[in-house]
Amino acid sequence: MFRPLFVAALALCACSAAHADPVETLRRLHDPKGGLIVIAHRGCHEAAPRHGFGTAPENSPAALMQCAKLGADVMETDVRRTRDGYLVIMHDDSVDRTTDGTGKVADLSLARIKALHLRQDEGGASTPLTDQRVPTLDEILALAKDRIVLNLDVKDAVYGEVVDAVHRAGAQDRVIVKTFAGIASVPLASIAPYDRVPFAVIPITTDRQAGDVPQIIADQMRGPVKPIAIELPVLPVTTLPAVMTQARALGVPVWINTLFKGFVTGMGGDPEARHDPESVWGRLADQGVRLLQTDAVEDLLRYRADRTVRAK
Repeated sequence: MFRPLFVAALALCACSAAHADPVETLRRLHDPKGGLIVIAHRGCHEAAPRHGFGTAPENSPAALMQCAKLGADVMETDVRRTRDGYLVIMHDDSVDRTTDGTGKVADLSLARIKALHLRQDEGGASTPLTDQRVPTLDEILALAKDRIVLNLDVKDAVYGEVVDAVHRAGAQDRVIVKTFAGIASVPLASIAPYDRVPFAVIPITTDRQAGDVPQIIADQMRGPVKPIAIELPVLPVTTLPAVMTQARALGVPVWINTLFKGFVTGMGGDPEARHDPESVWGRLADQGVRLLQTDAVEDLLRYRADRTVRAK
């Protein structure tokens, strides 16, 4: 029923030579000398003027294809479940912001959601509509094959269903699923369903100074199956050195978001990085951070290329 829409999405472009091979991306992620990994937040939805690209709806097939053409390594995207049990790609719990519809995802059928049009970029009531539709998880997994690693941010309590879908697609070697762990959590990557796909763990702490994060990292690395990366929560810049020391000692890559104001308070985020990339992305990289999630994908890719040239 929905196959024609998916075929149209596949026809948006041929995969550019710039695209990052998923197998190579995960190899680089495991390699301490593998360089910066560029993670596109909800896909490459912002304009990329140096490449001649306009905006695309967040979490859309077009945003994924734009990531492939730019050469981003990972596309972060969000998974929710419809009323009739289908897994779809949507950040919010409702369709209001990003489509021409209204209502909770959990209250709508797949047919109803598929009838909606996605709004350009990050959406909003005044944002133009596009011909893009909400993809299912199965569709986005198929579209990402040979193009980009997907980071799946599971918004509903459907981890088992998501992991099953990843295995049905044969995509377990080209996804990273994220989950949360606190100071009392067991090593999550060793238990079902987390032991069936690569997982990134986000430490959660009630301490505003994030003092528990180094211990949470140590605990999560104790199991026979270990997380592929640690995605840091918002924490003060003064806490970062201790966190990085612990991560280096345990050999786990660290992932930081520079979205909005940035997740390392006192350092700045994407707005500052656009104007002075060395002050944000450079400072993080100098401390050993290798996975950076951003909305400013084109700018971060350009900074990475410049940094690589300077290092030679």
